[in-house]
Amino acid sequence: MKTIDCRGQQCPQPVIQTRKLMLEEPGSVLEVLVDDQACRDNVSRLAKTMGYSIEVDESGAATRLALTPGEKPKESRSAASETGPRVIFIGSDQMGSGDPELGRILMKNFIFTLTEADNVPDAIYCVNSGIRLTIDGSEVLEPLVELANRGVDIASCGLCLEYFDVKDSLAVGRTSNMLELVNALEGAGNIIRL
Repeated sequence: MKTIDCRGQQCPQPVIQTRKLMLEEPGSVLEVLVDDQACRDNVSRLAKTMGYSIEVDESGAATRLALTPGEKPKESRSAASETGPRVIFIGSDQMGSGDPELGRILMKNFIFTLTEADNVPDAIYCVNSGIRLTIDGSEVLEPLVELANRGVDIASCGLCLEYFDVKDSLAVGRTSNMLELVNALEGAGNIIRL
């Protein structure tokens, strides 16, 4: 039995570490130690979607999740089929509305977690303050470079780079324009808007 100690870690780390080990050692029984309910619930959901049975022991200082591999459930596909590329459209350096600091943390976690996905998008288009993710000093340059190395086309709005006076600071991807963005969105089979 492999043990992953995720105590003291915040989302999405426990899920990412657990998934990584599940993929590396698909037949292994795993023990995951967490110390909060959200991590327990998130790891349990992951295990269920990966076909693992879950035993929860909350008798000690940490919650212990014993994950035993089983048969992975069949994936259900939606009736609509994709007819074009998958595009992520990022209009801000924050995810969601409300507290700006939390929004930046969520965006950082999203981009980092995207690198752990089996299927990455075909393209990421950044506009408005979303271009801040692609310039020098961004906290998500490393995961964006990793995505670019996996073939993701990362494009930042040229007008936005000029507006914020950071055109020379573009650190990952390339400069784009509105016509290209319109054509990319019109031809996309799936658009994820952040």
